Amino acid sequence: MSEDYVPPKVWTWEKPSGGTFASINRPVAGPTHDAALPVGKHPLQLYSLATPNGIKATILLEELLEAGHDAEYDAWLIDINKGDQFGSGFVAVNPNSKIPALMDHSTNPPQRVFESASIMLYLAEKFGGAFIPKAPAARTEMLSWLFWQMGSAPFVGGGFGHFYAYAPVKIEYAINRYAMEAKRQLDVLNRHLAQNDWMAGGEYTLADMAIWSWYGSLVLGRAYNAAEFLDVASYAHVLEWARRIDARPGVIRGRKVNRTWGEPSEQLRERHSAADFDSLPKG
Repeated sequence: MSEDYVPPKVWTWEKPSGGTFASINRPVAGPTHDAALPVGKHPLQLYSLATPNGIKATILLEELLEAGHDAEYDAWLIDINKGDQFGSGFVAVNPNSKIPALMDHSTNPPQRVFESASIMLYLAEKFGGAFIPKAPAARTEMLSWLFWQMGSAPFVGGGFGHFYAYAPVKIEYAINRYAMEAKRQLDVLNRHLAQNDWMAGGEYTLADMAIWSWYGSLVLGRAYNAAEFLDVASYAHVLEWARRIDARPGVIRGRKVNRTWGEPSEQLRERHSAADFDSLPKG
């Protein structure tokens, strides 16, 4: 970790790099062990964890149910700290070994879907284009912001979040570099939301759900314990938007699914019916 580190001509993996997730990081793909995935009673089978990427899928599924769609699903916990994502069954659904992953058993053969935005688009289209604007211009705007999130969030999570909260040492250059980018992205959102109620203009869409899962969590103080450090209070339009989404019933339920930390009232490790939420202790 020395500042005078000189990279070798050819990098080799000799030992874990340290930090919170060192035990599960590796430079090769593929399964590490045999482990079949469970399958519940519903056609839609989700395998996930309530990270910012994971809750995109569960929030959308709960929003679909809230809107009256027949989107019942089973959500199974994938504990990434234990390496569940490297089991043979999970790798067969997502060869990239990242959550969330979805199997749709209503098709023959069952359809696998991986990558969070792909899952969101698949589900929205399956249920008649729900949360996708009908007007071509608004639909294009929604897709632009959805893919903005997919391209931008790694700088917040893998960049800022890693070096600020998870790295084994505090590196000033890395924290400054990624804090600058995280704040620039918050400013992008703040300027846009100063002129628009929602990311695609006049209606709540997939883009709002996806962006809220990362940036809403950040400004609401739920990510990396970094709200004060990033001065999130200065992004007033993002905060107002984040609080509106945070109050939606589908969002309240969706962010609890496959959660294993925080208050017991917010931890629904598995979800197989709407009644499962009733089993949680009252917050």
